Amino acid sequence: MKLFIGLGNPGKQYEHTHHNVGFDTIDALADKWGMTLNQEKFNAAYATAHRPEGKVMLMKPLTYMNISGEAVRPMMDYFDIDVEDIVVIYDDMDLDKGKLRLRQKGSAGGHNGIKSLIQHLGTQNFNRVRVGISRPPQGMKVPDYVLSRFSKEEMPAMQEAFSTAADACAFFLEKPFAEVMNKYNQK
Repeated sequence: MKLFIGLGNPGKQYEHTHHNVGFDTIDALADKWGMTLNQEKFNAAYATAHRPEGKVMLMKPLTYMNISGEAVRPMMDYFDIDVEDIVVIYDDMDLDKGKLRLRQKGSAGGHNGIKSLIQHLGTQNFNRVRVGISRPPQGMKVPDYVLSRFSKEEMPAMQEAFSTAADACAFFLEKPFAEVMNKYNQK
């Protein structure tokens, strides 16, 4: 089974914020596959489906970003999912808004959700789809920025990024992640 994990914060006040691009991408993937995340276990919303390429699970940790690993690890253990079969989708301030960067390993790079995953998984080696949100405007604090919503002008480019990230995840059902990276990493 392949597990696709979108990082974000639960609650209406965090919907469509910069920090919730993982949730937005999971929503795009759920729409693409006709799935609804209507099940809960281990403090996460999730859905499973049997696709022609194999069984898939979509997951949104409901633990808040900084302790995402507390939901992901028990889910992986319960469903016997190997770390090679997960993809984590999250925001990255070091990428321009709407740009994607796929990696198979790396440090947390200051991202507390990834830091929590590394701690709970015991490895930095897991597949990632990073969605660019750019740096905060001059004078704006990082926490205020990541918890702010995209403007109406920014949303079309972000919707396209969520859709493309969802396509990359779907491609992982057919090809090794290295091939997904070659196809979807943007210059």
